[in-house]
Amino acid sequence: MNLNPYLDVAPEVQHALHSGVPVVALESTIISHGMPYSQNVQTALRVEQEVRAHGAVPATIAIVNGRLKAGLSVADIEQLGRSGREVVKVSRRDVPFVVAAEATGATTVASTMIIAAMAGIRVFATGGIGGVHRGAAESFDVSADLQELARTPVAVVCAGAKSILDLRLTLEYLETHGVPVVGYQTRSLPAFFTRDSAFDVDYRLDSPETIAKVLHAKWGMGLDGGMVIANPIPAEYAMPREAIEAAIEQSLEEARAQGVGGKESTPFLLARVCELTGGDSLASNIQLVLNNARLASAISRCLVQVQGALGYPMAMRAGLAGV
Repeated sequence: MNLNPYLDVAPEVQHALHSGVPVVALESTIISHGMPYSQNVQTALRVEQEVRAHGAVPATIAIVNGRLKAGLSVADIEQLGRSGREVVKVSRRDVPFVVAAEATGATTVASTMIIAAMAGIRVFATGGIGGVHRGAAESFDVSADLQELARTPVAVVCAGAKSILDLRLTLEYLETHGVPVVGYQTRSLPAFFTRDSAFDVDYRLDSPETIAKVLHAKWGMGLDGGMVIANPIPAEYAMPREAIEAAIEQSLEEARAQGVGGKESTPFLLARVCELTGGDSLASNIQLVLNNARLASAISRCLVQVQGALGYPMAMRAGLAGV
């Protein structure tokens, strides 16, 4: 298989893909923009360890010195963590500019999906997807994550959409673009810090094996795009909906007053919610990411098994070619 000439796949990840070992993609914006140093580095390494402990190989994704990276070294993760928000936050539109400048960038859900698909990685664990922002009727602020989900064949395991968003409009957008939203053992859409919301998912699936079979069928039929697999935060780490909503409303008012928008909106809001909740939301954020890493690892294992049971070659099982 010919890899993209701009892409570097870490040796461990490459070996896993060629050997039919499950791989889970991880994003890097959570390292640079999602948490303070050194908690960001510790969390990134802890999430990688969680993936390994559950039978898969982690592939944290970023752009480093102009190279697309599927699999980072500890030094790369440390660099992203120390640099923090000085690092460019990279979505689809930004990728060619960061590469051409031989710069370093942290990948969002959208750009992580792109690079994962280039490498042949089919399952990705993150915290929460972006979506339609509150007030989008005036601002037109809609995350590029949603369009990427409609076009790129990567399953995204998350704790639902970030609760700072307009969840109803986010679901409407995904439905219009044919992106399935699956609730793992739930009919209610998780809302990041809370286990449920006022909205239902499209389908409830109760096992990683069933999810893997659906993914295999979707891509085997040549249906474009990914899938949202919404995994509720563990109950012991969930936050009261009223407390989170109050913090979000205050954060939104402050963002409007300060003219914060675009790609800076989500980091600002999450950081401010963390401050207003006395750090409780950050602790919850870490736990939900770890929980998603566990489920993504299980789904990736099952996807390899499903493809293997049907006699696919190793490279195909790892997602290196279309199923």
